[in-house]
Amino acid sequence: MRNKTKLLLLVAITGLFVSCKSTSTGSAATAVVKTRGTQIIEPNGNAITLKGTNLGNWLVPEGYMFKTGKVSSPTKIDELLHEMIGPDSLATFWDRYLNSYVTHDDIKYLKRIGSNHLRLPFHYKMFTNDLYMGKRNSGFEYFDRVIEWCRQENVYVLLDMHCAPGGQTGDNIDDSMGYPWLYFSKSSQDQLSDIWMKIAERYKNDPIVIGYDVVNEPFAHYFTSDIKDYNHRLFMVYERVVADIRKVDKKHAIFLNGSVWAGDFGVFERVLDDNVVYEFHKYWFDINQEAIQKYVDFRDKHNVPIYIGETGENTDEWIKEFTILLDKNQINWAYWPYKKMDNLRGIMNFKQPEDYSLITKYADSDRSSFENVRKNMPDRVKVQKALNQFLKNSLYKNCFQNKGYIEGLGLKVE
Repeated sequence: MRNKTKLLLLVAITGLFVSCKSTSTGSAATAVVKTRGTQIIEPNGNAITLKGTNLGNWLVPEGYMFKTGKVSSPTKIDELLHEMIGPDSLATFWDRYLNSYVTHDDIKYLKRIGSNHLRLPFHYKMFTNDLYMGKRNSGFEYFDRVIEWCRQENVYVLLDMHCAPGGQTGDNIDDSMGYPWLYFSKSSQDQLSDIWMKIAERYKNDPIVIGYDVVNEPFAHYFTSDIKDYNHRLFMVYERVVADIRKVDKKHAIFLNGSVWAGDFGVFERVLDDNVVYEFHKYWFDINQEAIQKYVDFRDKHNVPIYIGETGENTDEWIKEFTILLDKNQINWAYWPYKKMDNLRGIMNFKQPEDYSLITKYADSDRSSFENVRKNMPDRVKVQKALNQFLKNSLYKNCFQNKGYIEGLGLKVE
């Protein structure tokens, strides 16, 4: 009798463990978000129109949001800060930044105001041994953290490779060497696929992960003189990555950007998979039906979902007018970005620290020689203080809402 009791207790404990594990990460039988015709379908079978924002400037720092001007890519920002505060303080800054710029409080807030998903830009180096933002191989540490916060708040997460191996855009946005080497480098393409397969293997049964955004804004307008060749090269990259992801994850939606800053759907030579969302980005234009009609036509012709993964950064009036147009056309959307320093063109704002202008001024100075670096270097104590204050000001509790912008999105102002 005693042995039977022990056996029953062991079975119960084992069942409880399996149940808890399935709840947090899903199982092979767990339903996930997928496409059906022009719609995106939730695990419960209901259609959803995605409405949300991008967690920009967190895992991929950008110069215009750090107010460092032409020092605009993650690598160059890191170099700039390294010059001013040294290696130890820099490592401490990045560690604190990664742990404070986006927190569970931010996710709770975005859920409360009406966001149903978040697009999460990331750098491929977070899944390598390269030192990036003071870390190595830190990708899953931050992915797991955000995904768990979103699980608790019932908010979906779209994983967006903003910076791909070799560079997919050829500008600061992809932290490249100024050229989209991804399309000409087998080793970069191998690494791209390897990283996505690793990510897909980890989250293949997770219902909070909405899908995989393969590469952000493939090649810039500087390269359109060879657009036929570039489009074909990009399509071949898509063909490979989609096939490789499907080796490990046959369920999650895959998001594919158009070419030329994600605006040109001419790259799609054929339908690669029956569970793909086609993504475009669009900024700074006159709002009318014609501005989006080609994407609507693509959706209707091929019976597939479309998604504008980035837009915004405009006046409150523009935001309201464009959101109304997107909703009228039943287009899924995510505005860029969630928060910025001393800027009204986003959901959340925070104050620029005193003496932060020293950083901006140094970034704009001539740093082309060591002599100039020494000559133009600002007061390091003041710079360190400004960076410490930046970390404090960007905390959710110290941010403030851009109410007109939020109202323009049709979200709730608190």
